[in-house]
Amino acid sequence: MLSILGSTQRFFQVLLLLLVLVVFLMLGFLHVDFRLLTPDEAQEPPVTNIMFLKTHKTASSTILNLLYRFSESHNLSVALPKGSSFHLGYPWLFVTRYVEGMEQDGHLNHHHFNIMCNHLRFNFPEVQKVMPNDTFYFSVLRNPVSQLESAFIYYKDYVPAFQRVKSLDQFLADPWRYYNVSEGLKNVYARNNMWFDFGFDNNARADADYVRTRLAEAERQFHLVLIADHFDESMVLLRRQLRWQLDDVVSFKLNARSQRTVSRLTLESQERAKHWCELDWRLYQHFNRTFWAQLHAEVSPHQLREELEQLRARRRELTYLCLQDPEPKNKTQIKDRNLLPYQSGNAEILGYSLRHDLDNTTLRICQRMAMPELQYMAHLYSLQFPNEPPKNIPFLKW
Repeated sequence: MLSILGSTQRFFQVLLLLLVLVVFLMLGFLHVDFRLLTPDEAQEPPVTNIMFLKTHKTASSTILNLLYRFSESHNLSVALPKGSSFHLGYPWLFVTRYVEGMEQDGHLNHHHFNIMCNHLRFNFPEVQKVMPNDTFYFSVLRNPVSQLESAFIYYKDYVPAFQRVKSLDQFLADPWRYYNVSEGLKNVYARNNMWFDFGFDNNARADADYVRTRLAEAERQFHLVLIADHFDESMVLLRRQLRWQLDDVVSFKLNARSQRTVSRLTLESQERAKHWCELDWRLYQHFNRTFWAQLHAEVSPHQLREELEQLRARRRELTYLCLQDPEPKNKTQIKDRNLLPYQSGNAEILGYSLRHDLDNTTLRICQRMAMPELQYMAHLYSLQFPNEPPKNIPFLKW
């Protein structure tokens, strides 16, 4: 009898071992990421101290929305513009006095800030006074040709160099005829604007030594620079480096223009734009290389395809859940003023209308995802500084 029981026990042990081997072989065959099987409590906590350099016309408003949502859901503190301001001193170099809650000597006044993400011209020593030592620094760049085209349409009525021409093609045919360095900061959107946002001289000569020194400086200061032209791949890498959840990086495209306000540059103008914005072009080329190197070091091609599909599938789910129509709407079609986007220049900025049958919890989630940056900033400001006068958004006062 004992012999029979012993044989039966050995049989089940061998069977269990075979089942374990089969499971591991299947996981290997399917290339399952074992980190996805790790219990949440065993994983490292998410990164919560973050500085995002919000460059212009680079999908940065969409990334800003991610950071605002994350800060609100995790009860984090955001370094917001002081008083009635909407930018952190831009286009002047950033200094600490532009932040609500900072004293003029650079010390905190009752607040500790986890996240910094509003428009500013980067000034690393001053930013360090606001943010903790373990802050994760990142930014985003866009192909300078499409970035300049977007800036031309968006800032057409503001930039002196753009006011004097009918089209960007006309401007690029003879830019020095319209661009005057002496007109100062209003013209920063017209030439090497991303280089300027990083705190550098947008009118400097693109000498090899100068460019190499500035690029090395930026690479030392920033852990990651995303590429707007590859937005979904950027979100995969950002999520991994910040150890965030999938929903933290799922977004609706914000501050986007209608196609009818997108101009098509001639091939000749595209080449002229690269030459005119040579510093931006060098910046973009450099960090486009570092982005792909970081992505390929972080994730295998199979994992990348898998995570891109997960990201896109979740975006489709939330689009269906939240929106009346998956296509963004112009301002005349948006009835909720909290979701109405700011309009600028010759651009027609689109936004979203939410479904009417949402329960309260779902409605709050969807509202946050569709909320333009000015309204969201005003909302966070009121939460963080309830004793200060609320932000006044003039274009909503009608």
